[in-house]
Amino acid sequence: MTTPALLPLSGRRLPPLNLGASAFPHHRATLRLSEKFILLLILSAFITLCFGAFFFLPDSSKHKRFDLGLEDVLIPHVDTSKGGKNLGGFLIHGQGHDEHRHREEEERLRNKIRADHEKALEEAKEKLKKSRDEIQAEIQTEKNKVVQELKKKDSKPLPPVPLPNLIGINSGEPADLDIREKRNKVKEMMKHAWDNYRQYGWGHNELKPIARKGHSTNIFGNSQMGATIVDALDTLYIMGLHDEFREGQEWIDKNLDFSVNSEVSVFEVNIRFIGGLLAAYYLSGQEVFKIKAVQLAGKLLPAFNTPTGIPWAMVNLKSGVGRNWGWASAGSSILAEFGTLHMEFVHLSYLTGDPVYYNKVMHIRKLLQKMDRPNGLYPNYLNPRTGRWGQHHTSVGGLGDSFYEYLLKAWLMSDKTDTEARKMYDDAIEAIEKHLIRKSNGGLTFIGEWKNGHLERKMGHLTCFAGGMFALGADGSRDDKAGHYLQLGAEIAHTCHESYDRTTLKLGPEAFKFDGGVEAVAVRQNEKYYILRPEVIETYWYMWRFTHDPKYRQWGWEATQAIDKYCRVSGGFSGVKDVYSSSPTYDDVQQSFFLAETLKYLYLLFSNDDLLPLDNWVFNTEAHPLPVLHLANTTLSGNPAYR
Repeated sequence: MTTPALLPLSGRRLPPLNLGASAFPHHRATLRLSEKFILLLILSAFITLCFGAFFFLPDSSKHKRFDLGLEDVLIPHVDTSKGGKNLGGFLIHGQGHDEHRHREEEERLRNKIRADHEKALEEAKEKLKKSRDEIQAEIQTEKNKVVQELKKKDSKPLPPVPLPNLIGINSGEPADLDIREKRNKVKEMMKHAWDNYRQYGWGHNELKPIARKGHSTNIFGNSQMGATIVDALDTLYIMGLHDEFREGQEWIDKNLDFSVNSEVSVFEVNIRFIGGLLAAYYLSGQEVFKIKAVQLAGKLLPAFNTPTGIPWAMVNLKSGVGRNWGWASAGSSILAEFGTLHMEFVHLSYLTGDPVYYNKVMHIRKLLQKMDRPNGLYPNYLNPRTGRWGQHHTSVGGLGDSFYEYLLKAWLMSDKTDTEARKMYDDAIEAIEKHLIRKSNGGLTFIGEWKNGHLERKMGHLTCFAGGMFALGADGSRDDKAGHYLQLGAEIAHTCHESYDRTTLKLGPEAFKFDGGVEAVAVRQNEKYYILRPEVIETYWYMWRFTHDPKYRQWGWEATQAIDKYCRVSGGFSGVKDVYSSSPTYDDVQQSFFLAETLKYLYLLFSNDDLLPLDNWVFNTEAHPLPVLHLANTTLSGNPAYR
């Protein structure tokens, strides 16, 4: 297993260890052979049964009656000696006729058994002529039929729920010709990414654009769950790519199956699949997305079966067995994982009327409120068995990031009524600003990481989302500090732009340091890669929405051109391994979040503000827009789950 030090760990992205089905070729071959053996065994048993029935039927020469379940017919006996008017009892009718009839019936049954026997032999011969793959396909077809039948039995209709007032789902066309051309360029890049995935990776979780085949990582288990399809749906919709959207919807309706023996990341499946399905439902109104989201959510609930109610990092979708990542401190769950469920779970309770989802995330919140926090900071690790913090490592980047984001967004999504979440956010941000935010010698504001009692002067690409978060949370901050937090967001955006601008490719590294004379530059080789991440562009977009400073669109266009120039290949888009090299090598992965986040944020950056306005929509950490639940036009105020 790859050591933790070499993994791009993240709350928003988990370590890309490939433990997919391809790692077990021997097991899969054995499975095919065993299923073929079982099929042949069944056929043999059937043939034996036919032979047995043929040779061991009762012999009519020994039995006057061949009983087929018919009773002898009793008819009244008329005594004709007395004028035929008196009934003298009952007489068994036609015994000689019955014997003949039974012989005919017996012969007919023998002929039928002989014909069935010959038919079974012919079918067996035909089966044996087929290839292993054909037999496997037939077995899979029969399995699918059984699964569909079980689904029909288990599926319960969801209660009708009024949709929130949805505003700005298909607008945003800019009047400026130059901006419109840039927006169209982003749309063309999306179509290039989608079309190649459609051609070479359809149904797989992600795409290898150079090898032109499907790709997956251990966060999705060993099953083909079409992560790119689910992640990309809302981006396709808001770009007006409706044919592509319908293709994705059709695949989801027919193929997306959660009753698989597969161990998945609870966090990643929540933000990508449940978030993506809910967003697609709200945008399009198609019930299939809501139904699939609720089915999947039910499969995640067993992860919460821990002594504390803090969920495991991973759960098996079939067995419900959960566990934590092997590399996590002392068997701990991760702050950014168990703390990034609130938005999706509140919407699940709203849509189903079932408080179980809401109660799960509120239990986590209550537990965290009771715990001591060193220096007011939340450590990244919490043991789900003991309820104690693990290693005292605090980060606004990987392992911590989206926990803080969801505190703010819980407040926004509640139409600013969830004041408890807002207070937790404000308290956390004050501690972060006091202990983690510093200015470099060159005047760059950065957010470090607290490790083992001291500040590490390093910032990750993932941390760059925080510029947008500070801007988003500026309105409503304590002590009239809105201007301060908007400025802080601008300073983080500037620092992250510098991390891009100081590379050869004008694309940002995974992490960069602020030590001595080195500022906003990656030092280690394993931190120089760019894997199509969205966080810097996400911050540009939020800063544009709140300030309309044209530099954010300019910076976004620089990133667009760099991605198109250095990451685009004929089979899609790929990450690069060294942003400081003029001839970088590719990592050959088109991440699903590239379509869900990076291209969506770029498209929104070059759109008018009336497309998904922030007063009406809140984006989950995978950029899936969920509507604000305004109490005036929803049933939430009467929903006991919400209260």
